[in-house]
Amino acid sequence: MQKLPDPSPANQPVEQAVHDARALVPNGTTANIVLDGQTYTLRITRAGKLILTK
Repeated sequence: MQKLPDPSPANQPVEQAVHDARALVPNGTTANIVLDGQTYTLRITRAGKLILTK
C-alpha cells in the first residue's frame, strides 16, 4: 500500500497577512489594537519607526 503525504496544516506553507502601517493609523500618529481583550497602542514616530505599547 502506498503511503500518501500528510495533509496536516503543519506541512502547508503559511501565508502571512501584510498591512501598511499608515493605513492602520488613520490620524497619522496612533491606532488602538485589541488582542484577547487587551488594548495596545501602535504609534508611528516622527522618525518613521513603529512603537507598540500596552
